[in-house]
Amino acid sequence: MLKKALSLVFFFVLTYGIAVAQEDIPDSVKFNLNNPLGAVYTHLYYLQPDSYDTKKAASTINEADQKKAENLAVKLKQVLDGKGLYVDMGLIPKEANYTDTTTDKHRYILFDKFPEIYVERVDGKWLYSKRTVDAIPGLHKEVYPYGSDILVNRFGEFGQERFLGLFVWQYLGMLIIAAITALLYLILKWIAGLIIKELIKSPKVPRNQRIVMQKAAGPISMMILTMILEQMVPILQLPINLAKYVVLVLDVLTPVYGTLAVYRLTDLVGIYMWKQAEASDTTLDDQLVPLVSKLLKIIVIIIGFFIVLSIVGVNVTALLAGLSIGGLALALAAQDTIKNLFGSLMIFLDRPFQIGDWVQANGVDGTVEEVGFRSTRVRTFANSLVTVPNGEIANMTVDNMGLRIYRRYKASISLTYDTPPDLIEMYVEGLKQIVVNHPATRKDYYEIHMNEMGAASLNILFYIFFDVPTWSEELKARHEIILETMRLAEKLNVRFAFPTQTLHIEEMPGQNSLTPQYKLDKAEMDKNIALFLEDYKKRYPN
Repeated sequence: MLKKALSLVFFFVLTYGIAVAQEDIPDSVKFNLNNPLGAVYTHLYYLQPDSYDTKKAASTINEADQKKAENLAVKLKQVLDGKGLYVDMGLIPKEANYTDTTTDKHRYILFDKFPEIYVERVDGKWLYSKRTVDAIPGLHKEVYPYGSDILVNRFGEFGQERFLGLFVWQYLGMLIIAAITALLYLILKWIAGLIIKELIKSPKVPRNQRIVMQKAAGPISMMILTMILEQMVPILQLPINLAKYVVLVLDVLTPVYGTLAVYRLTDLVGIYMWKQAEASDTTLDDQLVPLVSKLLKIIVIIIGFFIVLSIVGVNVTALLAGLSIGGLALALAAQDTIKNLFGSLMIFLDRPFQIGDWVQANGVDGTVEEVGFRSTRVRTFANSLVTVPNGEIANMTVDNMGLRIYRRYKASISLTYDTPPDLIEMYVEGLKQIVVNHPATRKDYYEIHMNEMGAASLNILFYIFFDVPTWSEELKARHEIILETMRLAEKLNVRFAFPTQTLHIEEMPGQNSLTPQYKLDKAEMDKNIALFLEDYKKRYPN
């Protein structure tokens, strides 16, 4: 039962094309060299097993030497079979005066991929052109680099018997090719595995990445095998109705396995980028590497997809044109998405911040946690997560607190009004020594001065900078500095002021007035001011 089913399948495959070719085509057209259809049909018909006649097939070749013409006719048929080029008779024109619109000549090109294969009108007859005649040997050698009859000659008369539509020698050839293919696959996979293993032998490469990379050896081996099979299958000289599908499958499998291999090997690029990112100071590279790796894989898949489409006969140019129009409509409908995408590109190019930086922008205050293609996530100090579209960030004024070289600390130390000036001066000098001796402060610039006489205190400006990388270390340094200012004040008996109000009553019945009584002795005042200025000049000489 199974044998009958297989016989029917092979019979259908081997006879379907010729049945279609013969349908609705009168004999006056088929075997008439006065039109393109007649020339092509005559050539192919008389090289079929049931109607084999090389002399009649050679009548379609523009060559005076009969033997050479017969040889060329056979080789051309073998080229078409080996390439899997199926001739659809329904598309070939029947007009005797047919003119090619591109060249404006009486010629018909059979296949766009092979413009050198065409028939043309010569002295009222349609024949394969001189250019085709000259191209046949080269095409035949390209399709059959090992010879077209290598298997036929090896198996002799036994191989000429038919079984399920194919010769025995063809089945034996399939077994030989299958054995060679299996052996080559093992060898190629072993070689590819060694090469990849050598490339990723660094101990920094994680084990899971090693496994993924080693899996690339399989697709690489299969890609090479399909390329080899494309060269070996024509030797079997399969019928065109079967060969066209075999060749098509092999043509498709080659870029499919190639795409899969490149897809896996993009991890090598990712490993290289990780090493570069680890060597750089910025952490934004760490976020960029996985995004670029994913983008590369998407590009590989898209390119492989279009290559496969072009192989199966889809007009990729027209498809891309259609996609561009659709893409324009999609772009108009997804303006915000595209805006965010370009915003992310600007962030990666300009690097206004990196992962871990403290940023402030339009009410957003926190630490950058993640930068994606669409948005940036900021962890606020309340531990909430704010997601900001990258398109908006590109137009924001971003204050990157994380890129500060120094961190400023400004305070006002308030002393009571009864603090003597000399004590204030000693306290200020002590504050300066605290700053100079602390390991986390900037030594080349600080400002500590008696700065203001306030309503309830004498205020000292305490303006310094911390040389620390993180906010946590800044807080620790602040803690230490503030405690030291308090210890110094305790040592010197300096009192800190706080907002107070004093109720001053000028006069009480039965008591002397609290209003000071000034003795306006000009001579004595001149003497006192002279002594003050003398001391002042000693303190601040020119």
